[in-house]
Amino acid sequence: MRILLWHVHGSWTTSLVQGAHTFLVPVLPGRGPDGLGRAATWDWPASVEEVTPDQAAGTDIDIVILQRPTELASLAERWTRRRPGRDVPAVYVEHNTPEGPVAGAVHPAAGRPDITVVHVTHFNQLFWDTGRAPSTVIEHGVVDPGHRYRGTLPHAAVVINDPVSRGRVTGTDLLAAFRTVGRCDLFGMRSEPLGGQDLPQSQLHGAMAERRLYLHLNRWTSLGLSLIEAMHLGMPVVAVEATAIREAVPDDAGIVSTRVSALRSGMRRLLSDPDEAAALGRRARQVALERFGLERFLEDWDRLLERVAA
Repeated sequence: MRILLWHVHGSWTTSLVQGAHTFLVPVLPGRGPDGLGRAATWDWPASVEEVTPDQAAGTDIDIVILQRPTELASLAERWTRRRPGRDVPAVYVEHNTPEGPVAGAVHPAAGRPDITVVHVTHFNQLFWDTGRAPSTVIEHGVVDPGHRYRGTLPHAAVVINDPVSRGRVTGTDLLAAFRTVGRCDLFGMRSEPLGGQDLPQSQLHGAMAERRLYLHLNRWTSLGLSLIEAMHLGMPVVAVEATAIREAVPDDAGIVSTRVSALRSGMRRLLSDPDEAAALGRRARQVALERFGLERFLEDWDRLLERVAA
């Protein structure tokens, strides 16, 4: 198939484009949010082709994958000269948990019975009101970085993009409490104001795998791909028990709780016991391969795309 989608979520898109399709990615001269084009920091295959607005309007497209309200409202139609869901098959991938009160969590596609909403977790499907739009769940899958865990540094790895602006949503305010237990090395885009490093993807996994554990403090975000990647690396997890975390991280793969005191205690224990940390990490990797493997992810997407495009 020829699939049009915007480069919005680099890690998620990296998994999707491993499939046996041609992916058309919009590009603009300034490479802004509506035309980023091919990724600069991820390894994408040659089947990912950049298209300008004129090219998108004149090419065959089998399906459009929408990811933002603006794409649904007007952007996709302006680029393709076709109405998503009416003139060309379309699905809407919802990466996020809803914002604001649950009672008002009406999805932008709720009034569109012709567009399937694809959630990345069952938690998200439960909390979003998609109205007349059909919905399904395709859980994350990632390209396996390999069992690279060494844990030689008795530090915690933390990955948060935009930790300052996202604040309590990503648990940035909790970092101070955990830094009294042990060193927390922060990575992520725009994390420098908090002493973090914005490493390219080619270096990030190696840096994470040197740390003793992965610390996940998010309160209200969808299941982070950095968490799943850490588990693939073989890292033990210490995580706030929120959204979809409990299902993703079983007791024998890490420490999960809503009690900060329990998480701090668990972090202290793993920092001082490399053998226990390694054992939990081995189980975390096994869970990640079984539940969040790339092959299952691509098979799920192929089934959905074939059904929607039929």
